[in-house]
Amino acid sequence: MSTEQSDQQSTSQSCSSHMMKTTKRGRPYLKDTLDLFATLIVSLQLTTHKQYFRTFPNSFTTDEAAHNLASLKFSQSNRGPDPRDKSRIVTTTTTTTFSMTRDMAKAMCQHFMDARLIENAADQGSNLFKDRGTYVLTPKGLHVLERFISKNGINSDHLQQVFTSQPICVKLLHLERRAADDEIIVTQSVITALFRRFVGRQANYPPSHSAPSDAFQEYNERAKGIHLSNIQERTPGKPIVTNKYCFSAVSALEWLCDFTSVVGREEAAEMAAQFVRFGLIVLVSDKRKNNDSAIIFTVRGSAPGGNSPVSAHGEFRCTAKAIYRITDEGKRVAQWDESTPSPVSSTTNLHGDRLSLDTATIEMGSRSGAEAAVSAADAKIHRRISMAEKLHASYEAGEKKGNVKSNMDRLNYILEEPSYRGLFRDFLKANFCEENLAFWLDVEDFKRKFNTTSSAQATAPPRAGKSTPGQVAMEHHHESLIQTALHIYDQYLAPSSQHELNIDHGLRLDLSGYLGEVITNLHGKSFDGQLNPSHFNATQLQMLIKLYSRIQTHVLRLMATDSLPKVRTPLLFRHVADMPCLVR
Repeated sequence: MSTEQSDQQSTSQSCSSHMMKTTKRGRPYLKDTLDLFATLIVSLQLTTHKQYFRTFPNSFTTDEAAHNLASLKFSQSNRGPDPRDKSRIVTTTTTTTFSMTRDMAKAMCQHFMDARLIENAADQGSNLFKDRGTYVLTPKGLHVLERFISKNGINSDHLQQVFTSQPICVKLLHLERRAADDEIIVTQSVITALFRRFVGRQANYPPSHSAPSDAFQEYNERAKGIHLSNIQERTPGKPIVTNKYCFSAVSALEWLCDFTSVVGREEAAEMAAQFVRFGLIVLVSDKRKNNDSAIIFTVRGSAPGGNSPVSAHGEFRCTAKAIYRITDEGKRVAQWDESTPSPVSSTTNLHGDRLSLDTATIEMGSRSGAEAAVSAADAKIHRRISMAEKLHASYEAGEKKGNVKSNMDRLNYILEEPSYRGLFRDFLKANFCEENLAFWLDVEDFKRKFNTTSSAQATAPPRAGKSTPGQVAMEHHHESLIQTALHIYDQYLAPSSQHELNIDHGLRLDLSGYLGEVITNLHGKSFDGQLNPSHFNATQLQMLIKLYSRIQTHVLRLMATDSLPKVRTPLLFRHVADMPCLVR
């Protein structure tokens, strides 16, 4: 399996080729696995396939995956100022080509299955990537794909049906790995954070009623934590013993693969063995027959001694009959309290003051644009502070200071948090000034799209005289950027536009003056307030972005000094303060 990279900037080109790095277990590094998976999916056309007299929408076949992986190109174009002339914009296009045989492609897809990125559509219980199979994306795979698309500026119109019709993993726990061997960094704080996510905020007993639920409801129930049950042990001559908070070993492995960044059952079993080593779970029973084989994973580490529940080693049995339960130490670490429900209770208790680890983060989809990782460098435990508390503290500080800076701080809190931003937008809409926030958000999205665009497709090398995939993608992207720039102008800045902004007269003169200069240089005509898509190149678009950014600053200051003081902040966000805090 090899990759080839080529860079294009102006007329210069350079190429390099290398083998994909693999770990001692024989799998590619996690980052390479995720990038290759997302690149493959972007290059595919997910359509409806039939197998065993059933139809599976948004799926792909083994042949389609193998064909694309045989020659898969990923092109990324980045805009930036020319080092020799800051007034010019240059575009650097990097094209990465993956090439592999059919057997290698199947092996790579097996890694995707092990990491729970894809699953067999006809047999979801199967863990093998078959030579003649139909496959769909898992919620974890959709999460990885969405993050990749957002990060690399990829046009994902052909994938919107997938995102809207299937459940997606909203909270995926990413565990930091060593750069040398790609192994998960294990510390007590990391295991604590992982275990808290594993067991949830409270004991997750499945609902007792048998009402049918759809895929979204079932997935959301599992996302709360591992499903628990009570197991009764009957011993002849002894009273029945009931073990609470139990789960099967197999379900634990499946949960860890689905909701964390582990890349297979083997790695999941090692994390579960760490739970045993730290005294968080304990084996209840393993009623397998004597001739049944058993896979037992053992981990070792230092033990602090004394009364510490941490031992020098821990083992986890990966058998269908193995049952584990959460110990008293596990309940303490999970921070459950007396209100933890029993199997017959369906009440929900959410606590916003639970402890959190700075060393673990739960990524909230690519929508936030934040990198989620577990940092072993900072192992201190801190109290989780909700956005509502931050906002209220900032509000009170602003009342004491009475200056514009405090208003701007509070406004930045609101704009960074989707829940608060939606409430603030509702307030602006009720006061007929929603266009300020709408303009600010549209320009933020425009600036992000301007910097990077990417494409992925399975294709043969381009013929002489023909554009490369990266060049074609950049041309389409440039046309889309021009349309976005015109939409922003027509919507907010053109005379008598539908949502015309009330901006400073000097800013309006600067904008109209620049547009007039561009059009005069091109056509020798004066600017009449109407823009044409052919008027802008990349450098001119960047100048337009600078003008839009100045107007952004103006409307931001306007919202901070005029709109925000009218909001009764604690009252507006009161019902958000009781929502569970989520680690960003």
